[in-house]
Amino acid sequence: MSNIYTGPVFEMARNQFVSVANYLEIPEGHRDRLLYPKRAITISCPIHLDNGETAVFQGYRVQHHLTLGPTKGGTRFAPSVDIGEVSALAIWMSWKCALAGLPYGGAKGGVTVDPYKLSRRELEGLSRRYMQEMIPFVGPHIDVMAPDMGTNEQVMAWFMDTYSMYQGRTVNEIVTGKPVSSGGTEGRREATGLGVAHLIARALERLNMPAAGSTAIIQGFGNVGSFAAIELARQGVSIIGVSDHTACYFDRKGLDVDKLVAHMAAHGSLAGFSTEALFDANELLVQPCDILVPAAIERVIDEKVAPRLQCRILAEAANGPTTPEADAVLLSRRKEIFVIPDILCNSGGVIVSYFEWVQDLQQLFWGRNEVITRLRGLLDDAFERVMARVDKDDVPHRVAAMAIGVDKVAKAKAMRGLFP
Repeated sequence: MSNIYTGPVFEMARNQFVSVANYLEIPEGHRDRLLYPKRAITISCPIHLDNGETAVFQGYRVQHHLTLGPTKGGTRFAPSVDIGEVSALAIWMSWKCALAGLPYGGAKGGVTVDPYKLSRRELEGLSRRYMQEMIPFVGPHIDVMAPDMGTNEQVMAWFMDTYSMYQGRTVNEIVTGKPVSSGGTEGRREATGLGVAHLIARALERLNMPAAGSTAIIQGFGNVGSFAAIELARQGVSIIGVSDHTACYFDRKGLDVDKLVAHMAAHGSLAGFSTEALFDANELLVQPCDILVPAAIERVIDEKVAPRLQCRILAEAANGPTTPEADAVLLSRRKEIFVIPDILCNSGGVIVSYFEWVQDLQQLFWGRNEVITRLRGLLDDAFERVMARVDKDDVPHRVAAMAIGVDKVAKAKAMRGLFP
């Protein structure tokens, strides 16, 4: 297979797949078709900068498989974006959608850029150029985009508008995660964080631990981490540690979540929130707590961090926060640490994105209560199926979750056959 699929994040995805394929006893000759993406698109995005110069940014879109329906996945604007990372994220999205029972394959896209160094006009120009270059390869029944790191509702509105201008009509269903005023759905913004908190509640129930009085540490206080913190605090959980890329705070007595959220809204980051609670970000993950929520980037829990974890529940709100080497450590600590794997833990976002897509196609919209009720129903179903497989086969939670997703895609490919 071509070596364009390289890098530590892709190797993580490959290693995880191999472990699950071994468990499922998938024949060697069938594995490459399941693992490697159907399409990998690389584009150049030239834009005019405010200083009059022209800059060219590299963009990507990977569509893993279209066996179950159109592909679905976010688009991130970040300096670290490369084809290997995007491919790994698309692969994980495939297993996530299959686990949640959604009629999608996985996709992911991105641009190698620091969006915080762009003006609003430059960001709009880059967003529109990226979608313009992608128009031949995407569509409501081909590939549906969504927000990710470095993008938001506004970027999705620019994507949708650009695609619509080329079609000569409004096509709301080309992206999800849009503003409600532009065909978005109630509940989408908070869906991933609410889903994380809901699954933590299910894990607490399984462990016979009360939410009230439990403690949580959240690494990453963006959209996912902040809404998870709000919902956990509402359930009575004490948030004792938080961080983002600018600052880290820890207080055993608990932090004021409402004030943290208000500070984020006013300043765009956690920097400057407090001087008394400042803490070493490198040590936050290993502090004693009941619930640890990595909600930032990939590979933050490695073979050095895993032995030092002091949590009872590890809720992977980020994609790929735990390396395979760390998984080997967590395997030996299965009785100590209850893992909610990423493809289950953060699936609330794609589930409500699916609801948004369905509503856009039908032009019939639901209220927030209906959205959240349906979300919890699908999360409960996925959680129960994962736990049933854990209990039946005595396998780690990640293997159980991925096995359900991989098995569904494998069976669908086998039934459809290989054309021509």
